[in-house]
Parts: sequence; structure tokens; C-alpha cells
Amino acid sequence: MSLRAELLAATRVELLARLAAGHAIDVDAIADWEYRGISLGLPEFVDRLAWKTFLKTFHRDPSTRALRGWNVRLEQCGIDGPIEAMTKNGEPLRFGHYTVESLEDYVLPHPVPRGLLLDYGRGGNPGLDPTRFLRDPIVALEEGRVERLLGWSYVDLAGLRFGTPSFFLLERLRPLEDPVPAPAG
Repeated sequence: MSLRAELLAATRVELLARLAAGHAIDVDAIADWEYRGISLGLPEFVDRLAWKTFLKTFHRDPSTRALRGWNVRLEQCGIDGPIEAMTKNGEPLRFGHYTVESLEDYVLPHPVPRGLLLDYGRGGNPGLDPTRFLRDPIVALEEGRVERLLGWSYVDLAGLRFGTPSFFLLERLRPLEDPVPAPAG
């Protein structure tokens, strides 16, 4: 069974164990890359209502040298289907901007000893955007490699942290060709 198939079939407990056993990520190795995201751990009806696949980007800001990123909604063409961004006014539907931070600076609701944290609270999302309460610890599934990353979402609401059943697999796709400015927030 492939690693992807194992993760798609994994229970929440198994996904948390893989997250805790994950490896550090070299931030320079993911800078200016796009990853195909595959939702894990959610009931099938939730995947049908929301999405099963998405695009997650990592971009090194040339002026600040900070690593940041955003999500892109995809047409749901299956986990092996073509990558087709949903559009609005002719532009890819981008949402959920985040900064990429060291896990050392955060208290998590589940132990993740190494990896990175995608902090949507620092990503410049609008004040009423609920994604600003999300945080995603991510780890490499293989030591020293960044082709497959595992992430998990939790909610940080004024210092109260609540885990969600939402996990995701990120598979390295292609170099980022169209970086966008960070939102004003």
C-alpha cells in the first residue's frame, strides 16, 4: 500500500502519531513551491461539502525574506486529477494567507516536536475571516526530504487551543510561478 493510501485510510489517532513522529522541514527547500493538498481525517460527507484537494503555496518574500503562503481553491477533479484553480473575476480563488513560523514559538494542543507552523493569524487575513484563528503544524514525512508533508489544523481562540479532525497531506507539485502580495489585513 502506498504512503498516500495509508494516510487516506488512517484514523485520527494514527495521523496524530505520524505527526508527532514527523521530521523537521528545511524552510529554504519549500520556499517558492506549490503543493497539492489532500484532506485527511474528515468524514466523506464533509469532504464533499468542502473540498478534498487544494493547493498550498510557500513564498519567500523578497523584501522581508519572511516565508509566507496562501491556499488556492481547486476544482474537485479527484486526488489524481488535473490541478484546476477555481477562479473569481478571472483570478485564482486564493484564501487563508499564513506566515511560516518555527514551532518553538508556539504552545500546541498536541505534541509536535519538530516541524513548522502555518499561522493564519499573522497572514494578513481580514478581521472577519475565520481562517485567522487557524494554525497548522506541518512536518516532513521523510527525514531530510520535503516532497511529502503532513499537517493538522487546530483553532487558537484568544489562547484557547482546540484540535480539529482536519489533517492534510501536501505533495510537492511545482515551482511557484505567480506569487501574490501579502494581503493588507
